[in-house]
Amino acid sequence: MKIIEQELLTGERALFNSEALQISYSTFADRESPLKESKNINIDHTMFKWKYPLWYCRNIVLDDSTLFEMARSGIWYTENITIKNTMIEAPKTFRRAKEIILENVNMPNADETLWNCDDISLKNVTAKGDYFGMNSNNINVDGFQLVGNYSFDGGKNIEIHNARMLSKDAFWNCENVTVYDSFISGEYLGWNSKNLTFVNCTIESLQGLCYIENLVMKNCRLLNTTLAFEYSTVDVQINNMIDSVMNPASGIIRAERIGELIMDATKIDPKKTQIIAEEIRHAV
Repeated sequence: MKIIEQELLTGERALFNSEALQISYSTFADRESPLKESKNINIDHTMFKWKYPLWYCRNIVLDDSTLFEMARSGIWYTENITIKNTMIEAPKTFRRAKEIILENVNMPNADETLWNCDDISLKNVTAKGDYFGMNSNNINVDGFQLVGNYSFDGGKNIEIHNARMLSKDAFWNCENVTVYDSFISGEYLGWNSKNLTFVNCTIESLQGLCYIENLVMKNCRLLNTTLAFEYSTVDVQINNMIDSVMNPASGIIRAERIGELIMDATKIDPKKTQIIAEEIRHAV
């Protein structure tokens, strides 16, 4: 394996179509696509300062490095990439890529990141940006902080543990999503999704959890969550008061109390939903 160490690499496609390199303590400065179509590359303590650094690559390991803001749209059409202990300041990273492992990665400008990707593992990842994870499949997450709206829209086969998400319209149009031990705050959570499960979660959401086929909630807490479950099929266990419930399609709702229960017989069949609560303060 050839070693490149403490080099300043400039020019278009500086190391185009490379193979079997160890790149350390180096800087990719100006011009585009420095490692396009490369494979079997190990990189550490290295800076990427311009566009499209890792397109159409295979078998990449990147550790303790930095992708600056202008390294935007940086990793597209790439297979089998592991990134650890790295700052990705660039937006639109990862597009139509697969076999992605991110560990101890911070993405402060993650707009439109991880689009149309497959086979993704995130561990101890922090991100800020809208449309994170759009139309991506087979995602496993443990230790995740996100500030950004419309996250995981259109995603499938997603499992998330230990997350804190401030995200309006999260998990729209999704299928087969399970979230454990997490906090989510954001309006209109989960609309138009199928097989959406929350376990040991705390959720705040105006008009959240509506238009869902097969919504399951186990040992969850809802805070300031109003007009919930509209037209959803539900099997939910809520360990505190639900502020208001509106026109669930069918199923069972268990809660300590319900502030307001709206069951409009012109919209749904109230007999299809069983309500178990110690107190319903106001029913319509």
